[in-house]
Amino acid sequence: MKKWNVLQRITDAGLVAVIRAENADIAKRITDACLEGGAAAIEITYTVPGASDVIEELAKTYSPDEMIIGAGTVLDPETARIAILSGAQYVVCPYLNVEALKLCNRYQVPCMPGVMTVDGVIEAMENGADILKIFPGDAFGSKIIKAIKGPIPQANLMPTGGVDIDNVGDWIRAGAVAVGVGGSLTAGAKTGDYDSIKRLAAEFVEKIQYARESN
Repeated sequence: MKKWNVLQRITDAGLVAVIRAENADIAKRITDACLEGGAAAIEITYTVPGASDVIEELAKTYSPDEMIIGAGTVLDPETARIAILSGAQYVVCPYLNVEALKLCNRYQVPCMPGVMTVDGVIEAMENGADILKIFPGDAFGSKIIKAIKGPIPQANLMPTGGVDIDNVGDWIRAGAVAVGVGGSLTAGAKTGDYDSIKRLAAEFVEKIQYARESN
């Protein structure tokens, strides 16, 4: 799938499900629940044991029309390349690693580096980042989106960290093109309640669409 198609799918859905788990089996079960709930963009973080294998299996199991699979918590270009070879269609970093960003651009794979300041936003954009991960989002709340987009309206921002079902609409109305959601979506996995993940994913998608329509 072309880079711009991946970016379009992510922004259309508005929700990236961030998967952290103790093992590969739980990660795959969370992924299935999120997908059933309508979360088409899945981010398997490199804190999951055997993350590359999980990404590879998901890439073989689901077509790009069913799921956009990405790699998260990527700290360096070496891991970014491994993720891409495993089948990741986008890469997410918790901070701005210019070399990882350059590598992803070389292979025309979207890379979303983590930023929090205006100078970080500018540097990431100058190095070819299309969507910027505002992380950790709960450090400032949704007001940071408007604060950044005031002087830099062309910035495409995706907050991660601190986004939950009660405030997701605030983030979208503030101007976020999408949101990354982890624990507030996937917490049910700790007790084996994957149905709750499915229900929450559907609720997130619904609230994102409602916020966009009412904005």
